[in-house]
Amino acid sequence: MPGPGGRPRPSVGFGQAIKLFFKNYAVFSGRASRSEYWWVQLFLGLVYIVWTVLFLVAGGAATMAADSDPYGTTSGTTTGLGVGAVFIIIIGVLMYLAVIVPFLAISWRRLHDTDKSGGFYFLSFIPWVGGIILIILQALPSVPQAWQRWDNGKLPVEN
Repeated sequence: MPGPGGRPRPSVGFGQAIKLFFKNYAVFSGRASRSEYWWVQLFLGLVYIVWTVLFLVAGGAATMAADSDPYGTTSGTTTGLGVGAVFIIIIGVLMYLAVIVPFLAISWRRLHDTDKSGGFYFLSFIPWVGGIILIILQALPSVPQAWQRWDNGKLPVEN
């Protein structure tokens, strides 16, 4: 346990945040600093962009264009997804499954750092506004006293 007044989670850079993201795979207690959380968001966003580009290059764009013709003005044949596009989809699903638990854990810990219960994450399921509310909560500054309430159980690794 930290001394009187606790201590904030360290501010980290991009590489360190990604390393901590995977090291603290399923740690839901403790806290995550703003930098730790937002660098991971950037990383996941970049991975998603690369995945999307690979999908489009592998033939996903042609299939989507052929299937979206509402007037049937194409030759009447639709192209199926190629092997490459199916492979990219499978890779995407596996990547999603690999990061869902650590993403939930870091979101939970980020809410703890703002002195909110991790259960506030479920606000994101409210249609239209839930995600916005969660982004605002995740962007709030750290609360210095949060360690007293949330640093119990297995604490996240810092290095």
